[in-house]
Amino acid sequence: MNLINNSLNTQEEQDLLISLQSRNNVNIAFKKLVELYQQRLYWHIRNFLKNHDDTNDVLQNVFIKVYKNIHKFKGESKLYSWLYRIATNESITFLNQKAKKHNISNEELKLQLVQNLKADVYFEGDEIQLKLQKAIAKLPQKQQQVFNMKYFQELKYREISEILGTSEGALKTSYHLASKKIEEFLKKN
Repeated sequence: MNLINNSLNTQEEQDLLISLQSRNNVNIAFKKLVELYQQRLYWHIRNFLKNHDDTNDVLQNVFIKVYKNIHKFKGESKLYSWLYRIATNESITFLNQKAKKHNISNEELKLQLVQNLKADVYFEGDEIQLKLQKAIAKLPQKQQQVFNMKYFQELKYREISEILGTSEGALKTSYHLASKKIEEFLKKN
């Protein structure tokens, strides 16, 4: 489901930014921002963290960071790209801290998170979905990001490029490699 296509048009985004950055009716403007992007960012973060409660915590941190730093947004990219970039960085930071706290590698942590999906009351997937999640967890971080954004969120390479700051060609290569690795994993298992 491509959630980004429901974004604001350029003029609406500009108006929202003016309200947010000028602090004119900031609470109303920020509420609108949250309403527009909360669900999209939740699923983006959830693809990283696999856990509902952790996702909500990181999502809250993302919006706090956005609120505190909206005046620094220069408009060099779309607003959603900036939001997704913050959400991506916060998710990676959270995973790194959690792995360090438990004294395990990021790869081990990601596999644990997938294993815990079965017990998660918010996970509605079946065995095939669990296998897919295991395959994704085994990918290098960049390939995981690209695969999740392209496959689950149906983002265009141009959009992913803005979010990750990587060329479209490199993203296409990452997605292709990720798809092949996932396919091989699923055939073996």
